[in-house]
Amino acid sequence: MTAIRYVTPLREGGSLPGVVEADDLGTYVMKFHGAGQGRKALIAEVITGELARRLGFQVPDQVLIDLDPAIGRHEPDPDVQDLLKASPGWNLGVDFLPGSLGFDPLGWRPDPDFASRVLWFDAFTGNVDRSWRNPNMLVWHGDVWLIDHGATLIFHHAWKNATRLFSGPYDVGDHVLAPYATRLEAAEADLAPRITEKLLREVTGLVPDHWLDGEPGFAGPQALRDAYVDILLPRAAKPRDWLPDLDTAGRAGGAR
Repeated sequence: MTAIRYVTPLREGGSLPGVVEADDLGTYVMKFHGAGQGRKALIAEVITGELARRLGFQVPDQVLIDLDPAIGRHEPDPDVQDLLKASPGWNLGVDFLPGSLGFDPLGWRPDPDFASRVLWFDAFTGNVDRSWRNPNMLVWHGDVWLIDHGATLIFHHAWKNATRLFSGPYDVGDHVLAPYATRLEAAEADLAPRITEKLLREVTGLVPDHWLDGEPGFAGPQALRDAYVDILLPRAAKPRDWLPDLDTAGRAGGAR
């Protein structure tokens, strides 16, 4: 798929994603490999987003879109121009949800089952970006959609220390859904058994080779995919020392 029109930048996030139209006439939020966190943010988006989809969460479709930086030549912002020039070739496109609204924790009381499942999943993937200030959820056609997973799997920013970085209990103190996640035991019983080696190999297999190639210490893309599986698969098994206290997580911080 190829981007044929750069529509507008989105200035809510630090990575400056942009809305583009592709040659399938679809509209997508494009996330660029030339942005601050580079290709690792895109790897996390693919692995975590597609894992969420397979576990039953609503996640916008993700596609690879080829970018010719020339399509943004009329964009007046020099920062956008620099970003486009730094991101030729394949970037990540996330289906644009027209008319969607940002999730407001003060305007919509989450269902305890939903809140617990999201919190469990965020703890599993180490998501550090689902706070009440930045929920990274959209309400669209009556459903809540999970978006922006580039801040998950942070261990891959320092592979030599990956196990240490991904150990210890998940901090729920700032999580937007913590006050409502009163059914973590049920969420764990449902989700944990579904994290299988087959599933993890499927979602890591969706990451294009050229985003994985050249990682220091790894022989090639498949070796890096194996490393993600080797970190994530044991995390789904017992003992799950990364889980927040099942008795108190739902009361963390109190309702805001």
